[in-house]
Amino acid sequence: MNNDPFARFWDKYIEKTKSYGVNDKACRWYVKRCEDYIKAYSDIRLAEHDGQFVAKYLEDLGRKTFIQDWQLLQAVDALRILFIDVVKSKWAIDFAWDDWKVSARSLDTNHATLARDANVYYEEPGGLEEESNKNDGLIKKVRRFFPEHVKKLIVQIRVRHYSIRTETAYLTWLARYIAFHKMQDPASLDTQGIAAYLEYLVIKRNVAASTQSQALNALVFFYKHVLEVEVGELPAFRHAKKPRRLPVVLTRDEVRQLLDGIDNGTSKLMANILYGCGLRLMECIRLRVLDIDFGYQHILIRNTKGNKDRIVPLPKMLVENLQAQIDNVRYLHQQDCNDGFGEVYLPHALARKYPNAAKELAWQYVFPSIKISKDPRSKRYGRHHIHENGLQKKIKATAKSVGINKKVNCHTLRHSFATHLLESGSDIRTVQELLGHADVSTTMIYTHVLNTPGVVVQSPLDSL
Repeated sequence: MNNDPFARFWDKYIEKTKSYGVNDKACRWYVKRCEDYIKAYSDIRLAEHDGQFVAKYLEDLGRKTFIQDWQLLQAVDALRILFIDVVKSKWAIDFAWDDWKVSARSLDTNHATLARDANVYYEEPGGLEEESNKNDGLIKKVRRFFPEHVKKLIVQIRVRHYSIRTETAYLTWLARYIAFHKMQDPASLDTQGIAAYLEYLVIKRNVAASTQSQALNALVFFYKHVLEVEVGELPAFRHAKKPRRLPVVLTRDEVRQLLDGIDNGTSKLMANILYGCGLRLMECIRLRVLDIDFGYQHILIRNTKGNKDRIVPLPKMLVENLQAQIDNVRYLHQQDCNDGFGEVYLPHALARKYPNAAKELAWQYVFPSIKISKDPRSKRYGRHHIHENGLQKKIKATAKSVGINKKVNCHTLRHSFATHLLESGSDIRTVQELLGHADVSTTMIYTHVLNTPGVVVQSPLDSL
């Protein structure tokens, strides 16, 4: 038996780490993460540490530009095992380990938030060639055959400030369309060629109506803005049937269960904002400090669908938590500035107009990542917002854990917001404005949820 207390300590740590399924090679790195942490506070016994020590260490680690996402995540896991399972610190049980893991992931190069300019073409590092999806090979092939078509399509999309997801979708549809026609130049094809492809999608690929519509939109955009040809009326082709689907809505009790069940402070606050304000996921993730108006008790939602702004009321019960969150952002931003960072991503035109805005507290994200990232285009270091995947996973997992047997995601909270407002007697035009719908017919779907026959008609079984 080893009588060395240090050896026994690390033997116990490695044993606990393996109990979580960590392999031998990774265990050595877990030990290294803990040793680095202990070295940072070498003059203070571990038993005297609290959450502030860990938070400060992780913040400093996130500012080291050479640290990768997986290394930061590994450090969080390593310290969690150290303090919960080995040191057995009481504070560690309630420490927001999940918060740190959620905010440790950087945004991908082609994340929808990051800037694209009209003069940034696909051959630039961080452009389309680095995207990882199953159509990469086909898009690269089409780009070799028709480089000018692809280049001009990207420019036309970006000067209109369409999202990166729209860009990817349109490029994919163009590549599939050209491949369907045996790599012919699309300039040599007429409307018959478009109709044939759209019909093929329904008959052979069995796509949904929305998918067929997206393909049509992409091809019409290409012909109109790249080839400068008006498509006009298409020959008759088979249309996919559009199913009538009602949104999944939670009852008030189910919403309460879901929100109470989220044990992650940051995720809980964001989930409350999604339901309390009816926001889309990315609208919440991209909130900046200046968007929260505590004086007028409202939140300004910028650049939503259709490139419009709107205002939603700020729930009173969220004021205190939001103020605390902004205080955290203020502290983090001050430390970043002290370390020579402090910049946040701004759209290119805004950054050009206000060159000093990127370092102002007002423009910082309300929900920042803990990791400093390098912008692949400007080459400058800054702090982005957290990745949306963390909240998506947390809401789905929580719904399952509290026993909600519905298909629940972040958008379900927005659906529930609208439905509960209408149930309470709110005017549909008001709900339309709060949701940011361009057409009231989109909002009308929630009246169908309220007026389903199963709700207003009594079953004959109940009258027996």
